[in-house]
Amino acid sequence: MKTRIAEAVAALRLHTETRVRAGLILGTGLGSIPEDFQLETRVPYARIPHFPHSQVESHANELVIGSWRGCPVAIMRGRIHYYEGFTMQEVTFPVRVLRGLGAEALVISSAVGGMNPTFSLGEVVMVADHINLMGDNPLIGPNDESLGPRFPDMSEPYDRGYQGILRQVALEERIPLRDGVLVAVAGPNLETRAEYRFLRWCGADIVGMSLVPENLVAVHGGMKVAALTVVTDLCLPDALEPVDVSRIVATAAAAAPSLQKLMGGLVESIGSAARAQERRAL
Repeated sequence: MKTRIAEAVAALRLHTETRVRAGLILGTGLGSIPEDFQLETRVPYARIPHFPHSQVESHANELVIGSWRGCPVAIMRGRIHYYEGFTMQEVTFPVRVLRGLGAEALVISSAVGGMNPTFSLGEVVMVADHINLMGDNPLIGPNDESLGPRFPDMSEPYDRGYQGILRQVALEERIPLRDGVLVAVAGPNLETRAEYRFLRWCGADIVGMSLVPENLVAVHGGMKVAALTVVTDLCLPDALEPVDVSRIVATAAAAAPSLQKLMGGLVESIGSAARAQERRAL
């Protein structure tokens, strides 16, 4: 694992010497680059050693590196999914590479189903906690202590400080922002009425097929994490309708401007904190 990470980072260093401060993962329908992003380089996943690439439509499969709101960032335009047949270690390998590029923060976005009856289609939900029902874990197997501890603490999987910043940005930008518990399932099928009832009963507000594996590896690697999701379909058992994937993508895309404002505000804060840390070190 460590060798593969080093090889991927070395390949990317041929394109950039920037020390990335934050890594961003853009999910289904959310892959557009912000207009105020200052591009340095873009590298297709296929040109990064050991880097898997998604076969899911609407995922661009490229790593974009540059500066956003004064913060050096690496943006994954598209993620890898467990349901595509990759192992959990392959799914989360890109997070290891982002950490290798210097990222101390990970900001994740995702399209999700809304099970909380008070949530509306297109709303942005900040993940406050999660439940892993994917049936697997990327940290299973031998542990390399240089990458992270054998038993990482999960008392704060999503950084409370980042959540506070996102709430403040939402207030300033007048963006409705919910918070909720995400339950992650393996997919790729959507759930039955009985499954939605069970997932809601066990404490979840939203359901998705990704995000949690990336969170686990980021926390393992000492990164702070924030996650923003868009409710792209309503999963209410007594009013369940067949899902249209094109409508899911369109709903996510419609929410992208609000999501970018929230992520941009957080990234700006991360960059400011990094610069202050550098000044103190001088």
